[in-house]
Amino acid sequence: MKKLNLVLIAVLAIQVSFGQDLSKMEEIMNLYTSQYKFNGTVLVAHKGKILLDRGYGYRIVKDSVKHDPGSVFQIGSVTKQFTAVVILKLQEENKLNVTDKLSKYFPDYPKGDSITIHQLLSHTSGIFNYTNDAEFMNKEVTNPATREKMMARFKDKPLDFSPGTKWSYSNSGYMLLGYIIEDVAKMSWEQAVRKYIFNKAGMQQSGFDFAHLQHPGKSTGYFRIKADGNTPSPVVDSSVSYAAGSIFSTTGDLYKWFLALQADKLINSNSKEQAFTPVKNKYGYGWGMDTLAGKRTVGHSGGIHGFVSNMVFIPEDSSVVILLSNLSTPHLSAMTKHLFSVLYNLPYELPKEISAIPMTEEELKQYTGIFDLNADLVVKIYVENGKLIGAPEGQEPLQLHPEKKDHFFLKEIEAKIRFNRNERGEVESMTLFQNGSEITGKKRG
Repeated sequence: MKKLNLVLIAVLAIQVSFGQDLSKMEEIMNLYTSQYKFNGTVLVAHKGKILLDRGYGYRIVKDSVKHDPGSVFQIGSVTKQFTAVVILKLQEENKLNVTDKLSKYFPDYPKGDSITIHQLLSHTSGIFNYTNDAEFMNKEVTNPATREKMMARFKDKPLDFSPGTKWSYSNSGYMLLGYIIEDVAKMSWEQAVRKYIFNKAGMQQSGFDFAHLQHPGKSTGYFRIKADGNTPSPVVDSSVSYAAGSIFSTTGDLYKWFLALQADKLINSNSKEQAFTPVKNKYGYGWGMDTLAGKRTVGHSGGIHGFVSNMVFIPEDSSVVILLSNLSTPHLSAMTKHLFSVLYNLPYELPKEISAIPMTEEELKQYTGIFDLNADLVVKIYVENGKLIGAPEGQEPLQLHPEKKDHFFLKEIEAKIRFNRNERGEVESMTLFQNGSEITGKKRG
């Protein structure tokens, strides 16, 4: 009887612990959602047990359709994991080797004899990243593109550095990996991903052509969601994001992907360790590595018009955090850390919403003007309907909320602005504080 009581006490203690963890995790998710810093779904599992699997916010805002675990999202660069695994599987089948030169597959590629598949996988090739072309990203990504058209975006650009010497994120490298898969596997990249991954892992809610997807769980992507309105985003064509970022999925399907990887159902343990071994900048093949609570973490984030994602796991404990959002938000990394902190009983601090102070339209007008922060960042500040608006050239205008005199904050992104005055008390410049750095620009005229 005593043994039975001890077992019962132990079970109750575990249930209380799980209940407390769930409560803390829901607090985190509700806070970020209420502050318009998250809109999507989350799945958290620890030691093989799912603790949280919920939707927050809206799948389609205008129709008030709420998220649930069946919501479908574009996952952006989390796609790179899938491309890397197919490459490693083809290596296991002796159809290619990561030491192969790019010139083996594209004989006329400039300096292709000095670039390897290994370097494409690890972002150490030096190949220009086509998504750095702002005009292309703003105007052409919704249009279908051929292999030839996409390669023309980066093929003849100078290398950023000698292959293998440095690290620089390159979506172009993963486009090339997709084309290599097609040529080696004798099927499309999409067919190869289905054959080697989706079918084996049981991922039935995942696919590629999001623009033409007909699915009741399909989420609309948004650049902005606020109480006063929202800004839907265009859909990037799958031929443009392709092997670097075109997959759509659900948290449930990504959890199946995680379980299949853990069980070595897709590639063997040697291939997996090759993928999880950092080359430079803590990056291996389609995954980035770090540590938490003395344990190795493996993960990747993704971002594509109107959607962001983050998937991080701790192989040692079969623990994973999956966040999918149909709102372009920079907060998923912080949210992931908070959720893991709950699981491993680590300290964390939730973001506090800053309260705006009232300011009259006349008071706001003193901050208006055009500010040159640098050659690529010119910001127009103006007053509209009693609100101070900041409009960087080529970007969406956002409201600046007054925190105190000369100090403003933005709600959509983690950024603050300070207006600086001269000895006569006139505003002469502004300073942008964002991502741990600051940029000051003078007011024109």
